[in-house]
Amino acid sequence: MLDSNSLRKKYLDFFAKRGHTVIPSASLIPENDPTVLFTTAGMQPLVPYLLGQKHPGGKRLTDVQKCVRTGDIDEVGDDTHCTFFEMLGNWSLGDYFKRESIAWSYEFLTKELGISPDKLAVTVFAGDEDCPRDEESAARWKEMGIPEDRIFYLPKENNWWIAGTTGPCGEDTEIFYIDESKPGESPADDGGKYVEIWNNVFMHYYKHPDGSYTELQQKNIDTGMGLERTLMTLNGYRSVYDTDVLRPVAELLRKKISCDSAEAERAVRIIADHTRTATFILGDPRGVAPSNVDRGYILRRLIRRAVRFARQLGLDASVLSECAAEYIAIYGDFYTELKENSEKILEELRLETEKFDKTLHQGLKEFEKLLGYIKDNRISGKAAFRLYDTYGFPPEMTVELSREHGVTVDMEGFTRAFNEHQQKSKAGAEQKFKGGLSDSGAETTRLHTATHLLMEALRRVLKDPTIMQKGSNITPERLRLDFNFPRPLTAEEIAAVEEKVNEAIAADVVVTCEEMTPDEAHAQGAVGVFGDRYGDVVKVYTMGGYSKEICGGPHAAHTGELGRFKIVKEQSSSAGIRRIKAVLEA
Repeated sequence: MLDSNSLRKKYLDFFAKRGHTVIPSASLIPENDPTVLFTTAGMQPLVPYLLGQKHPGGKRLTDVQKCVRTGDIDEVGDDTHCTFFEMLGNWSLGDYFKRESIAWSYEFLTKELGISPDKLAVTVFAGDEDCPRDEESAARWKEMGIPEDRIFYLPKENNWWIAGTTGPCGEDTEIFYIDESKPGESPADDGGKYVEIWNNVFMHYYKHPDGSYTELQQKNIDTGMGLERTLMTLNGYRSVYDTDVLRPVAELLRKKISCDSAEAERAVRIIADHTRTATFILGDPRGVAPSNVDRGYILRRLIRRAVRFARQLGLDASVLSECAAEYIAIYGDFYTELKENSEKILEELRLETEKFDKTLHQGLKEFEKLLGYIKDNRISGKAAFRLYDTYGFPPEMTVELSREHGVTVDMEGFTRAFNEHQQKSKAGAEQKFKGGLSDSGAETTRLHTATHLLMEALRRVLKDPTIMQKGSNITPERLRLDFNFPRPLTAEEIAAVEEKVNEAIAADVVVTCEEMTPDEAHAQGAVGVFGDRYGDVVKVYTMGGYSKEICGGPHAAHTGELGRFKIVKEQSSSAGIRRIKAVLEA
């Protein structure tokens, strides 16, 4: 049996012997690529070099790339779909092209991995107005020994590769393993007979925003072999969850439940998959925390979906942390960042799962009540928004729950209710809050909320409870805070302060407001910044265990709305006073 470590080594060694430089996996968080939230393919970090820049490793490269794709999230739980996967890849940056690429792929599969040529089928591009029919690849496959009846010509939707919506792209040839026990007339079918294991992309076009294509200045090769599917195929496993990278976690979960139904197995697989993806996103060197925007929202959705399926199996949400610890052990020697960031991974998971688990049970009860009085087999947008606003159900979760019960959701109504809520919140802030901010727009409100978290983080990291706000200026773009402290902060202290604030944001705690006398506020440990200027009644804003402060507002409803906190400058303001400028990133 071939395990993951052996397959990675075989692949990298094979191409290294053929002049390829082995490069490390890039981050899951793309740099300078606004078209995708996560790295979905090995070519993404290499785009500048595919476009002509010189790579320090030369013209031939190979690696094992971490990837995340969530477009097929509803398919997770079957035998082959995963949201996180490893992509074995090799590249030619203007060096060799179709003939060599196809020959080496065939050699690796049949000689190195021992796959019978009779078990292989391939597809090539059928051609259209943008690119001609790929007779060159078909002819090369025939030279390799693939008969004509196992060479399929398919259109752009099957045999064209681009990461995102614009950028380097081209026709491809895909390699499939044939499973005779399952039905299917061609690789375009979903019967399961043809399992894709490798994709060789002939990347020599660039797609522009207007949909047009032009030739690149160099012809590139970009290949990708899915590690999990290849292991499944080579070892004759029923699913990717039988491979050594997923099996230990799947077994851990199976041992904790009493049933072995198909529904339970699907839930086990979803938990195993989503927790693995969350572990890698949290442990990435540029990893993000759960939030309500962009990458953080995808991460939150994965974690909350895993929690729901854990509860469906009668398991406590803490099982996700057990799964994450197992993944750190499985992958930590190859992806050392997981071991280095293990504390962060487990703490972020704990915070997110505990927070959601508290509301999930009641939210599911509310959902069941909804089913009792819905009209036309449809949940209203307002009801779906209430599940989101009150119980933290991502709208996708409500849609999924509804589908399981044979009903639909008015998502247009949800969007209207969400937008109305945003407008009312903004209007209310403009009317109610007069203290501290002249602009109470959404961006300024979030930055003001972050200022409170920053103040408390400074006190805790610097171990100085006497630190107080000495001045503040907030615009929609950034916050500026002056505070008493006798020396510059070290780089380590700045990083620790950022981490404390982002921990509070990741916890997504509710921001509560109570009215009381100043004496009562101080007795509760609330911090005040205006001394004797308080009236007889003050507002005390509390953010879980992260901040309790007297203030006039405005504030976000949840800390999770803030995004990622980043200190951009720390400097002197005056004698004994330091100044911090910070921003909130999406």
